[in-house]
Amino acid sequence: MAMNSSFKRSALSVALGLCFVGGVQAQTNTAGNVVGKAAAGDTITITNPATGFSRTITVGSDGSYRFAQLPTGQYQVSRNGGAARDVNVNVGTSANVDFVAQNASGSFEAITVTGAVNPIDVSSVESTTVLTAQQVAKIPVPRNITSVALLAPGTVRGASNAGFGSLPSFGGSSVAENQYYVNGFNVTNTFKNLAFAQVPFEAIAESQVKTGGYGAEFGRSTGGVINMITKRGTNEFHAGGSYYWSPRKLAETSPNLYYNNGLWVSNNERDKGWEATAAVWANGAIVKDRLFFYVLGQYGKTHDTTMTSRFGSANLDSRSTRPQWLVKLDWRITDNHSLEFTGFSDKRKFEDDYYAATFPNQVPGNTSDPTSDFGRYLGTDFNEAGGNSYVLKYTGYLTDNFTLSALAGRGEFSRTNYGVAAGGIRQAYEGNLTGPVSGCPIITDSRTGVSTGAIPAIRGCSFVSTLGRADAKDTRDQFRIDAEWQLGDHLLRGGIDTDKFRSIDGTAYSGGASWVYQSTGGGRVRKRNFRTGADVGVDQRAFYIEDSWSITDNFVAYLGLRWDTFENLNGEGEKYVQIENQFAPRLGFSWDVFGDSTFKVFGNAGRYALPLTAGVATRAASASLYEEYYYNYTGVDPVTGAPTGLTPRVNPSTGSTAVRYLNGEDGRPKYAAGYAAKNLEPMYQDEFILGFQKQLTDHFSLGVRGIYRDLKRAIDDNCDYATVLAYAGSQGFGTTPGAQFNYCFLFNPGQDTELAGDYDGDGDVEVLNIPGNILSPKAKRKYTALEFFAQGNWDKFFVQASYTYARAHGNTEGGVRSDNGQADTGTTSDFDYAAAMIGADGYGPNDRRHSLKVFGNYEFTDEWSAGANLLVQSGRPISCIGVYKGLDVSHYGNIHFSCDPGAPSANGDNGSTVVPRGTVGRTPWTSTLDLNVAYKPMWAKGLQFKLDVFNVLNSRKVTSVNEIGESAAGDPAPQVNTYLTPTSWQAPRAVRFMVQYDF
Repeated sequence: MAMNSSFKRSALSVALGLCFVGGVQAQTNTAGNVVGKAAAGDTITITNPATGFSRTITVGSDGSYRFAQLPTGQYQVSRNGGAARDVNVNVGTSANVDFVAQNASGSFEAITVTGAVNPIDVSSVESTTVLTAQQVAKIPVPRNITSVALLAPGTVRGASNAGFGSLPSFGGSSVAENQYYVNGFNVTNTFKNLAFAQVPFEAIAESQVKTGGYGAEFGRSTGGVINMITKRGTNEFHAGGSYYWSPRKLAETSPNLYYNNGLWVSNNERDKGWEATAAVWANGAIVKDRLFFYVLGQYGKTHDTTMTSRFGSANLDSRSTRPQWLVKLDWRITDNHSLEFTGFSDKRKFEDDYYAATFPNQVPGNTSDPTSDFGRYLGTDFNEAGGNSYVLKYTGYLTDNFTLSALAGRGEFSRTNYGVAAGGIRQAYEGNLTGPVSGCPIITDSRTGVSTGAIPAIRGCSFVSTLGRADAKDTRDQFRIDAEWQLGDHLLRGGIDTDKFRSIDGTAYSGGASWVYQSTGGGRVRKRNFRTGADVGVDQRAFYIEDSWSITDNFVAYLGLRWDTFENLNGEGEKYVQIENQFAPRLGFSWDVFGDSTFKVFGNAGRYALPLTAGVATRAASASLYEEYYYNYTGVDPVTGAPTGLTPRVNPSTGSTAVRYLNGEDGRPKYAAGYAAKNLEPMYQDEFILGFQKQLTDHFSLGVRGIYRDLKRAIDDNCDYATVLAYAGSQGFGTTPGAQFNYCFLFNPGQDTELAGDYDGDGDVEVLNIPGNILSPKAKRKYTALEFFAQGNWDKFFVQASYTYARAHGNTEGGVRSDNGQADTGTTSDFDYAAAMIGADGYGPNDRRHSLKVFGNYEFTDEWSAGANLLVQSGRPISCIGVYKGLDVSHYGNIHFSCDPGAPSANGDNGSTVVPRGTVGRTPWTSTLDLNVAYKPMWAKGLQFKLDVFNVLNSRKVTSVNEIGESAAGDPAPQVNTYLTPTSWQAPRAVRFMVQYDF
């Protein structure tokens, strides 16, 4: 049979296994499809030689056929028992196999194959990148899913200075707005949306990165979707092992940090670390053609030392272990019914040894030597993360045109924390608001004589300020059903899913108290006790339906409808937020301009939304305790540093010796019905994409797409209770609230708020309608981008490239706030009161105006190959954050876009003024080049050696700076002398060795 050029392009694309494509709208998130054209009445057979799978269907009267929900892998397709052709099926995409008449008699002897990874999928309207394990192995990229996702256009790394550097930002959104899936199971940690279950990297067969325009099947995201498919077994037995090692001695470090006057701050050049990971795996058939297995065990270790800054108190010696595993079972009950099981663990343990920092070379006048040493041992902080996940999925091909699937899964995620101080004192919090907290309390000595050196400081045994709960954990139970029905020119899909997420969470001061020794009055000490502890949750349900309508052979229209419901529960099991039937329409089209799959114009419009995270309720909607006492003392415990011989003393803030409850947090349950506005509406974001893709040659294609995202409504918290009470008074209510009054509440920024509460302390609940302009401005965030992407694909060489020009502008980043490192998803200081938003409108932390990404691989011989990965990116905006002079009515301190970046005046008034977000400048451009070389000796089949060098040129440009321009204390507040000093740099050069053997 003749093989035309279209098939040649497909074969090369199959070998590549990666492309910037649009996943077909009517696709599942675990499988792919094979579709095509043939004569009506023909029989089309598809087989997978590796598993014995085989299905035969009859072509419909319209001349089209479709094999739906096929597990990813290599297949063969034949017509009427004729010769078969190979085709690759990737997740979320369709491989097109058309049987085309080649002569006047109309016999169908040749085929056109447009593979699943062909650069142009004419039925696509999504913005998707699919990467296979084979492709990722050829690119010098860190072995984590975030690094893989960052290869896609429109993605940038989260702010490292805020602790978000391990997460991606999609399309200008915050890092807390993404969703993550493994084999169709949602593994996103909904406690804060800042973590996810991490399947062992070696076990990932394909990664699908959805950057925009995704269909109605996917929701609960205003950022992006990362969909991971694991490896599976076949009839042929395979096994192997690998070892990755990044040695300490070949790792470079970030530069030392100095003030502008030359005074050193931190000795980063002494920070060192190493990492090693070993894995073994095996796969094959338990019962030939019917029951298959894939198993993997992986063990990783890291060891790092981190030296403190000049003003720090402790150096760290940190270790982590990652004993992970995965089991994948596939049971093909019949050719029409299958069952698959996935189980995996991502448990991780972390141990941080704290040592007092000593500075042996610190002498008067020495400003250049940043050397610090490890002093006395202070204690060890223990943390555990991750857990086990189990997923069971059924797929049934009930007729040639109807497919049904069902999935059930459970995921667990531990967040255990405890410590052991020097001397063996255990520090742990069990979540009881009124019970004891073991360990050493926090000791702060603020007596004047300490700062002058006249008297020695009182020290304790505490080495961490706060403790998480020793039993903290999260669980998810999910169930979903999806169906697909090919009805003539309409491909109909629909489904329902339920998701039950529960969290056990809490925080307390170490040792149950924070003691501050004060000079005023002599012998005075202040005690504060802060604790949270609750079992909280989110219940989510969704229903979707979608139609991909082939209006003509060249034009596909897509319509999707989605409805989401979510209910948030506080520590008492009460619903404090309930959003029902949130409507999210999706529209799209794809036009195969010439009818030969070489030029496509596409577009889509959609509405996307996020639920509130479970963590919102831990403090704000559940019982919490924040109490304050003042005492006289006569002695000090020599071990813990806590005062002894206590007698009550008048609190200078209240004039009484009685306990003072800060923010009304007295340990009693919050008034759940008043925590969220009674007229609270769901948040949502609208997105519009328009683009084209063009095949220029058999080996090269390119495309362009424009993206516009607009946050139309947000949900956040407001804590301006003084304004609320003042407005209540103006409306005839009282201003002395009772127990059923919440000092913070959830609302839609900029909209009128109906707030229930006891405003006059009489025990009755009233509803106050507060105009939107009193509390805060409307939330705004807009993202505009133009993406250019290209793909070259030859026998021994492939290259992928993209350039993105983007703008992210608004008065909020989204779920988290990178400016000041707030990870309180959905409840940052944004919108807490109106003055906090003055100057907030500007370019956000994830605004990277220019991003160039190029990566690829070249095979020199059958034994030797080399890969490269280049990222060139413009800097992020810089702000000046300080105290809003005269308007910090809520005493938040330095969270405002107001400061004086210049020198303070002689009278101490720094002349603070509004400095709009992102207007101080930008961090510098950065460029990072990673290279690798691999050797597969012919004399030992299955053996491979590889060397990866990351940041080959050891570029050390600054990636973030300290944007806090004023101290939190005072009004006016003094200038901070660390303003604009670097807080993070490009990851320094690192080397990774790999040896692997497969048989």
